[in-house]
Amino acid sequence: MIVDDFRSDTVTRPDAGMRAAMAAAEVGDAVYDDCPTTRRLEAMVAERLGKEAALFFPTGTQANLAGLMAHCGRGEEYLVGQMAHTYRLEGGGAAVLGSIQPQPLPNEPDGTIALDAIEKAIKPNDFHFAVTKLLALENTFNGLVLPDAYLQAATRLARSHGLATHLDGARLMNAASASGREAAWIAAQFDSVSMCLSKGLGAPVGSVLVGPVDFIAKARRIRKMLGGGMRQTGVLAAAAIYALEHNVTRLGEDHRRAAALAQVLARFPDLGAAPSRTNMVFMAPKGLDTSAFAAFLRGRGIAVSGRYGTLRWVTHLDVDDASVERVSEACEIFFDRQKAPVEVTAQA
Repeated sequence: MIVDDFRSDTVTRPDAGMRAAMAAAEVGDAVYDDCPTTRRLEAMVAERLGKEAALFFPTGTQANLAGLMAHCGRGEEYLVGQMAHTYRLEGGGAAVLGSIQPQPLPNEPDGTIALDAIEKAIKPNDFHFAVTKLLALENTFNGLVLPDAYLQAATRLARSHGLATHLDGARLMNAASASGREAAWIAAQFDSVSMCLSKGLGAPVGSVLVGPVDFIAKARRIRKMLGGGMRQTGVLAAAAIYALEHNVTRLGEDHRRAAALAQVLARFPDLGAAPSRTNMVFMAPKGLDTSAFAAFLRGRGIAVSGRYGTLRWVTHLDVDDASVERVSEACEIFFDRQKAPVEVTAQA
């Protein structure tokens, strides 16, 4: 049984207040655009992010894909980080379903893409090349907050070349909380923004795409084509409204707890833990069997995600200070056992 689940902030569960809001939600058919609670959510997010309109989606992957497809036509191209979620972790949807060519560029250690790399990747007006239409960035990026000056410079560069701009803002509110910027300020740098409601904000399902009215109208048609036209979504929208009203200001607690977790893990050099990044801590263990370590933790009710020999810890509203303390205790026991001498039984 998992007691402390650090795999992701997507594992959060609705609390009693959120469940009550869902049960009481007024609903209608959202495909006909007559679900009052869904419309209220979309208006709320559009206002908070300073955009004209918003559209509710079942997933962040679909919201990003609809955004990319609304900006780019068949055979056109978007510039994106080599390690960005929209390029690497969304099933290749832009290419497979949107017929959009991704042009991946190296991500710098701070999550940015070098401005000169962006400029050099913009294709000339030559029929041998796909037409570059869009720059897509991500904030936060693996827990890192992209610098304010970079957001301004990168989007200004894109606009100077006639490109549109999209932000994968799955954890936009974490970026705003950590940077001290209003989420609307970050969103203002971009033509469109997707924001996840089921990560740190704690709603069970959903993301919202925001942008100009005509852009959202186009995205609505694409959402239907992608199978995202849901019906009585007010039940889900009510959870998202509750999350926006109750779970944004508390994100700083997750960041503080991630910092405390990073300090705990740093006491064990073999874990190779890096300083926290908003609500994430990454580890690159040295000479340690990560699978064995993760299995040991799982046996003590602690779940953590890993890929390619690294581990990622994510704090959220369903872990607390006691969870961090239990991680500390588990690490102490694990490494004490590693140090224990192995008894050799003499053979007769």
